[in-house]
Amino acid sequence: MSLTFSIITVCYNSSATIADTLESVARQQHPGIEHLIIDGVSQDNTLAIARQYPHVSKIISEPDSGLYDAMNKGIAHATGQYIAFLNADDFYATPGTLQRVARQLKDTQADTLYGDLHYVTAQPPFNVVRHWKSGPYRHRNFLHGWMPPHPTFFARRALFEQYGSFDLRFRSAADYELMLRFLYKHKASATYLPEVLVKMRTGGMSNASFRHRIRANREDHLAWQVNGLKPYPHTTILKPLRKLGQWFRN
Repeated sequence: MSLTFSIITVCYNSSATIADTLESVARQQHPGIEHLIIDGVSQDNTLAIARQYPHVSKIISEPDSGLYDAMNKGIAHATGQYIAFLNADDFYATPGTLQRVARQLKDTQADTLYGDLHYVTAQPPFNVVRHWKSGPYRHRNFLHGWMPPHPTFFARRALFEQYGSFDLRFRSAADYELMLRFLYKHKASATYLPEVLVKMRTGGMSNASFRHRIRANREDHLAWQVNGLKPYPHTTILKPLRKLGQWFRN
């Protein structure tokens, strides 16, 4: 029996990019996919585009309190064994991506899986500008500023049910806090698939400016604090510094 995935796509006025996201899910060769579109009442053609894709399982369009609130709505409606997030600027690297993810999860019986990520230019041919090579999972790596790329992160739905969804106190680091909670605090098992799973257009809240980076660093500290965890003094300093190697790797 195939593993089932709930893929959650959060969007708002995403008509310029969401077709690539939808196409990448529609082309997946794995059969057990539930694709949920969580829209923040878009004023452009986002919803009209989404409705053209028969593979989409559900579209919810209503006001929200931001990205992570919308993601939590998707989690509440998800029925798959594993949940992943593919936002409207992102797309799966190949039609066989989810098939390979499912195979490795089935072979390892891991609670979570992650892979590598390419940041690409906004328009075709989507040239790679940054390569995020995650590397094999080691629990202690979190202490040295490591985290997996959230768009490549797959987690059992049962983890959200047991340990909670995104903490809305965070504006830009709720994904980091959730993965820290699942993997480091509660020691959920993880497996690494050493290939690019997702391509993501350049940009993003936590990388957009120096001001956002300062806020993100504060939230990184808070992520450890709210979980009752003690990082090393250098933990949250190394976290943004690790990104430098991703630029040079390209």
